[in-house]
Amino acid sequence: MFTLLIIEDDVTILQAMQERLEQWSYDVHGITDFSNIMEPFSQVKPDLVIIDIQLPKFDGFHWCRMIRSHSNVPIIFLSSRDHPMDMVMAMQLGADDFIQKPFHFDVLIAKIQAILRRVYDYNTEQVSLRTWCGATVDYEKSTVSNEAGSIELTKNELFILRILIEQKNNIVKREHIINRLWDDERFISDNTLTVNVNRLRKRLAEIGLDAFIETKTGQGYIATEERNPNA
Repeated sequence: MFTLLIIEDDVTILQAMQERLEQWSYDVHGITDFSNIMEPFSQVKPDLVIIDIQLPKFDGFHWCRMIRSHSNVPIIFLSSRDHPMDMVMAMQLGADDFIQKPFHFDVLIAKIQAILRRVYDYNTEQVSLRTWCGATVDYEKSTVSNEAGSIELTKNELFILRILIEQKNNIVKREHIINRLWDDERFISDNTLTVNVNRLRKRLAEIGLDAFIETKTGQGYIATEERNPNA
């Protein structure tokens, strides 16, 4: 049984989500004190967090930063605001997905299932380490390490890097990555993938590996073993 933490101040929406998610055998917890979310987060130890942007005291972006400073747990944002920058901000802060209110409950379930399967199933594979461009990629620890240092990636960043490394030196189409990440590309915008790849590059830049992830305009991305002088 997976444990879900819902950070939503609309009691009607919270109760509806709890009832429906519990029907799918999830262990669901809600937040009542919005001034101190990290304490129940630490107590519950959720496998996935669903968080609204507009909250009392501090907004969802604030709590996402706090959670990300302690954990790489998957995070799904909810928002009733129709503003593209909300999605961009959420992804830049390390969110795994973004759902616009009002939403169809089947879409929420599909996204939750896809993320949980992606995050927790692939770690059971025997191969946990990969070598790429002189760096060690640890799938279990979500880290990439080389002589320049070590960085920790979010689940989405690691999964994208893993897909590219699996087919290194070959172009991986954007549609293929989207399908692998979210199972059904209809549930995600193309811009979200761009944000995630840019965030991955920014993290890799910290250890000098950003140039080894190349964009092939109109095609997709490629993880190379040699630096492209024209990139």
